[in-house]
Amino acid sequence: MELHEIREKLKEMYGGENKPITDGNYDQSLAVKCINGTFVGRKTENITVFRGIPYVGKQPVGELRWKAPVDVVPNDGVYEAYYNAKSAFGNPSFEVGSIYYQDEDCLYLNVFKSDEPSAKKPVMVWIHGGAFESGGTIDPMFDCINFVKENPDVVVVTIAYRLAFMGFLHLSHLSDGKDYTDSQNLGLLDQLKALKWVHENIAGFGGDPDNVTIWGESAGAASCTLLPLVPGSHQYFKRLIAESGSVNQTRSPEEGIACTNKLMEVLGCKTVADLLKVSGDKLLEASSVLFVHQVPERDGKILPTDTFEAYANGAAKDLQILVGCNKDEMDFFVSSFGKEGWDNFIAARKQEKFDKLPADEKALVESYMKDVKGDYYQPDSCVFSQSWFIAPTIRISEEQTKGGGKAYTYYFTPESPDPIMKCGHAIELSVVFNHPEMTTDTGRAFDETFCKTMRKMWVQFAKTGNPSLSADLSPDGKAKEWPLYDLENKRVMVLDEFDIHPAKESEVKIVDWERTYFLTKYYML
Repeated sequence: MELHEIREKLKEMYGGENKPITDGNYDQSLAVKCINGTFVGRKTENITVFRGIPYVGKQPVGELRWKAPVDVVPNDGVYEAYYNAKSAFGNPSFEVGSIYYQDEDCLYLNVFKSDEPSAKKPVMVWIHGGAFESGGTIDPMFDCINFVKENPDVVVVTIAYRLAFMGFLHLSHLSDGKDYTDSQNLGLLDQLKALKWVHENIAGFGGDPDNVTIWGESAGAASCTLLPLVPGSHQYFKRLIAESGSVNQTRSPEEGIACTNKLMEVLGCKTVADLLKVSGDKLLEASSVLFVHQVPERDGKILPTDTFEAYANGAAKDLQILVGCNKDEMDFFVSSFGKEGWDNFIAARKQEKFDKLPADEKALVESYMKDVKGDYYQPDSCVFSQSWFIAPTIRISEEQTKGGGKAYTYYFTPESPDPIMKCGHAIELSVVFNHPEMTTDTGRAFDETFCKTMRKMWVQFAKTGNPSLSADLSPDGKAKEWPLYDLENKRVMVLDEFDIHPAKESEVKIVDWERTYFLTKYYML
């Protein structure tokens, strides 16, 4: 399908432009009064969906580009909430959300609620992934009608945020950059502003503002683990679910400055004022050519300079966390990039990071790679799975536990019939969102009872802070006791398609403690 055809299909499904309702002609049973207006949703069977609600007072356009998000202001107007907003500017190469029309006017959210009466339903706020460079809430995978239909006792919110060069561009080092001290972490500040809106308005949708779980995958999971470290964030959520992403997906200020300088050189810009004159499309084009990876920054202001240490020191001890990874994370990228793309990616990463490791550490990694069996790409895929996703998942469980907090940890193992994909990154999304028909990554629908059980665990965690299921709640009628991660036995829940069971990490051998675990100190190898 051509790009314009995909865009038109998305527009047909979710797109359009929400307008004010000035004639009083609307269904009041589908309307919810919020601080910044009354929003009217649309109903599908017993699910009402509100799409494209702004969570800021002014969108980050014009002079507000690269500025912190602005609070909403009281508004007595009535507005359609029928259509998804445009996606944030980002690389459209591998995320459906970024294939849709893009705009700097992008800070909106969607709410999914059932008709089942309840005054205070737990709230699950989804933060999409896409390497902090792409993605969006319009992705059909993140349509939550099926999820809420099966689990009518929760309210689900999906939020958009600024990406790539709009959301994570270091500017304060430039001659006129003194007024842009937040620009390196705007995407996180956007997420926090969305959570503030949820806290202040979700009761009108039947949600409990005091029982919010943030939930994400990949960069969204990294966001969920980073948000507890942002000052003032804990008032807006009680727990988090992080699928295949952790606090390692960050960079130092020096790395951020280097990325900006490369972009400035390509664009021929010297100052922020110069950059403000460049269109979003031109910025996207330059960033894409450079392959510059824009991610949150450990700036010592919005984020601590050592995010793992912050967890070990108890920064999130008052929150319950559920984190996990997939067995063959990087095989997704092998499958997606193709042989040539994968080889180029690995060569660049090795030159940038791996080749600079101390000799003794490089020898450990090479020893690990020699023990990996399989096709030519497998050693590289396994070591990057370890350093990007698997070891950081285990480490954040370790640090959260050391810091006095609670961590539930999983290891997802079902495989696609694709011999390259296997149990790759993001393969669990169709499971948790209840989209068995979406088999692009999975290659097949996974066992229905397994999928329903996994979703039930996610919902139970959002309700109570413990994902364990009693026999009466478990879809197969058998209790599922999910142990906390502990420093001695390091217990995890193995999400095997036909045998969900707890195990010691040493039994499953998720991480190589001697030869790969230390790579987490380099954040992203």
